[in-house]
Amino acid sequence: MEPHRYRLGARQGAVDRNRAAILGAAREMLAAGDHPEVSVGAVARRAGVSRLTVYNRFGSKAGLLRAVLDQTRRPPAPAPASETTDPRARLHQRIRESCGRWASDPALFRRLPEIGVVEDEPSGQERALAEQLAAADQLRPGCSLKEAEDVIGALTSFETFDRLHKDGRRSPPAVAEILMLLAGAILA
Repeated sequence: MEPHRYRLGARQGAVDRNRAAILGAAREMLAAGDHPEVSVGAVARRAGVSRLTVYNRFGSKAGLLRAVLDQTRRPPAPAPASETTDPRARLHQRIRESCGRWASDPALFRRLPEIGVVEDEPSGQERALAEQLAAADQLRPGCSLKEAEDVIGALTSFETFDRLHKDGRRSPPAVAEILMLLAGAILA
């Protein structure tokens, strides 16, 4: 027997607006850096909701911060059919996508480690991409899977992007081009 599911109906719009206001307030406060300790109470005040609402939506401060980080993850756009079988094209697409993500709010990504929020452990995408490159014989001779995985991780990291972008010194597409040239270090 399936448990009864509560349907919000007309209230769903208000719930969605509250969630967006809470995430927006937390993101603004984090990016601004003017609050050394971003508290649930401060986020709630800025969003115009109660602390209880924040806790009901996100469970805890850690849950709220994870939601802010998750909000920055855009689902990858489907690759054109010509790119889906070429691991080198997948590497270039991954680099472009990461640059787009990091460019969306560099101040936020700079601030997250300061307050103890770090990206999750690698999802295995780096390893899978390294394996695809190796299977297609596109890694340079002597390049191990671990080396390729580490280089892919470095090329798609915020720290690398931020060093090259530095508040608009280079555009995200220009950074992606530089990173693609650096990717040549592991490619045949």
